[in-house]
Amino acid sequence: MSATLYTRDILRLAVSIPYQQRLEQPDGSAEVRSRTCGSVVTADVMVSETGELEDLGLIISACALGQASAAILGAEAIGRQIDDIIQVRSQLEEFFEGSDTSPGGWKNMDKLAAARDHKGRHAAILLPYDALIAAFEDAAERKAA
Repeated sequence: MSATLYTRDILRLAVSIPYQQRLEQPDGSAEVRSRTCGSVVTADVMVSETGELEDLGLIISACALGQASAAILGAEAIGRQIDDIIQVRSQLEEFFEGSDTSPGGWKNMDKLAAARDHKGRHAAILLPYDALIAAFEDAAERKAA
């Protein structure tokens, strides 16, 4: 482990993921896997009639960075709409690509900055956002059917 990559803050976040369970009857679900590192994230969602996330279930099999990212997402996602999640994910990706100076405005996003120069870790960090977006999309498809 690199001391600069796996900071104490990252490790603290990695063990504090909220909503670590499957939901019994979710509105939508998705499982995504990183081809780069093999991390897997499963997300279940309950979405209000107005499109806000009401409840979340997360199952994470990822490195400490992926887990830390899921902890940040879990702490901030309730009450947000899919567009909010897409925007935060895009800003984080743009930060990793070097076209944005901030990893995002959510609490603790700055803790992920240490991974900017570690391209092989970016997929694991973005994976929780990808899973949540896919679960939102699944919920929308189910409601439309």
